[in-house]
Amino acid sequence: MTNSANSLFTADGVPTASGATGALIGLDIGGTKTHGVRFENGVPVADSIAGSANIQNVSREAAHAHLAELFADIGYEDVGEVYAGAGGIDTEADAEALKALIAPFAPQALTTVVHDSRLLLAAGGVSSGVAVIAGTGSAAWGRNPRGVEARAGGWGYLLGDEGSGYWLGREAVRHSLRRMNQGYEADALTRSLLRACDLDHPNQLIALFHSAGTGRRYWAQQARLVVDAADAGHVPSQKMLDRAGQDLGDMTAQTLSQLGITGPVVLGGGLGMHVPRLQSAFREALAKDGITDVRPVTQAPVFGVTQLVAEHLARLA
Repeated sequence: MTNSANSLFTADGVPTASGATGALIGLDIGGTKTHGVRFENGVPVADSIAGSANIQNVSREAAHAHLAELFADIGYEDVGEVYAGAGGIDTEADAEALKALIAPFAPQALTTVVHDSRLLLAAGGVSSGVAVIAGTGSAAWGRNPRGVEARAGGWGYLLGDEGSGYWLGREAVRHSLRRMNQGYEADALTRSLLRACDLDHPNQLIALFHSAGTGRRYWAQQARLVVDAADAGHVPSQKMLDRAGQDLGDMTAQTLSQLGITGPVVLGGGLGMHVPRLQSAFREALAKDGITDVRPVTQAPVFGVTQLVAEHLARLA
């Protein structure tokens, strides 16, 4: 067997913990942040978070700067493999574009780029099932025991992303504008939204929403206002979270149906991991279809890279 800097084996022909000589760098590149972990001999030794390096959400220059910051924290030296999961990786061209961004920071590394939902499924400790991301955006992706893959959603905020942080932020704006048009005073959600946006009147939300100074990440960050209002008893906000859970459940059921399986379902993303009301609505939506094996992920998705590498090595054995 021939070995090289990008080999999956040591000089003695033994698989390494990362699948390549040198350290393994795991990257989870979301719409708001990039989480990186350095593994040596299968053990995490450095962990850092920087801004998003997803060029569908930030400029190429910003993505480069955020990766530079991240690698400066976790180390450039002796990197044998990079395994990156990112939203919006729908084609080989998408994967190659991200590889090109990563290459300056790990020029000798074997680099693999996948949709971030694959990291999530692995972080849930399973190799088949459906992973559902409810974060800045939303998507469902899965694999059945035969290796068949399927997905639903993940179309981006202009076409979908139902149940995502952006969707909730936009719904908060729409709620506030509807109340304004109906002649009602600003309610608790609208007041908190105006404070967060430093505005005086709901009418100003229109220009701000369409301005160049805000975008997908900005409005996704306002989802926290909906969650807080719902927790405080604001009924319209509670209904928004219930609808988010239902929409996420619908895309999950579609994916499971395509795969011919009933689970397990691994739920992740900032909203999926941390908002109990959304989790409950999601479970209820799936229970109607007899789907009960739902597992909110308990560790950061980036830690799923070690399982993905191990699965790859097992297939090579």
